[in-house]
Amino acid sequence: MKKMELPSETIDVQTVHVPAGTIALRDDRIGRTWSVKLPRFAIGRYPVTQAQYAAVTGQSPSSYVTAQCPVVNVSWIDAARFCNMLSKAAGLLDCYEFHGDETGASLVPEGNGYRLPTEAEWEYACRAGTDGPRYGELGDIAWYRENSGGRTHEVGQKRANDWGLSDTLGNVWEWCTDLYDPDVYGSYRVFRGGGWADAERGCLATNRRRSHPTFAIDDLGFRVARSLDSSCG
Repeated sequence: MKKMELPSETIDVQTVHVPAGTIALRDDRIGRTWSVKLPRFAIGRYPVTQAQYAAVTGQSPSSYVTAQCPVVNVSWIDAARFCNMLSKAAGLLDCYEFHGDETGASLVPEGNGYRLPTEAEWEYACRAGTDGPRYGELGDIAWYRENSGGRTHEVGQKRANDWGLSDTLGNVWEWCTDLYDPDVYGSYRVFRGGGWADAERGCLATNRRRSHPTFAIDDLGFRVARSLDSSCG
C-alpha cells in the first residue's frame, strides 16, 4: 500500500439522516423474503473516498485515479477497522470488536460510532421511498459497464436519489455489516449495489452478493452508517 499525504479536513464524512421505516428484502437464490423494521439512522452521502480513507488510516490501497474516487481494494475487515478509526477521530466509541482469527468482528453494544450499514439500511436508503429496481434511469444515476470507461469515477457526479444519496448503484459495490448466510457460507459478508464493471442487470437495489471478509477487489468499497436512536449493537 502506498501512503497518501492529505490535509486533515479530508476526514470529514458527510451523512444523511434517514427516517424510520420498514423494508422488505428478498434473496432469489433461496427463494426467501423477509421484512425489517428500521429506526432512523445516518448513512454516508457518498462511498468513502480515497482521500478520506488515506486521511484516517494513512494508507491508500486503491489504484490512484483521483482522491475523490471511492476507495477500493478494501476488505470487509479493512472497512470495519476504518469505521473504528473514524469513530476515534470523532470522539465516539468503537462499534466493532475484532475476533482473534482476523476474519470477523462483532458489534459492540455500547458503541455509538461509525459502522457499516446493515443491508436493510442500505437498500432502504438506496430506494429512498421508491419501489422499483432503481430510483431512476441507470445512465443518469450510476457508473456501470456501458459508461464507466473501465474505472471508478469521482463520487457525486451522477444524480442523487430523493434522500440525497449518490452512487448507491454503480461505481463500486459496497460492503454491509451483515453475514450473508452463516449456515452455508460461514463468515461471508454481504455487499450491495453494483459497480463500474457490471452490466445493467448487476446494478439493482435488490442484488445481494457475498464474499469472505478478507476479500478485496477493484470494484468494491463501502460507505459508513451510524445509529441515531440507540447504540451499534
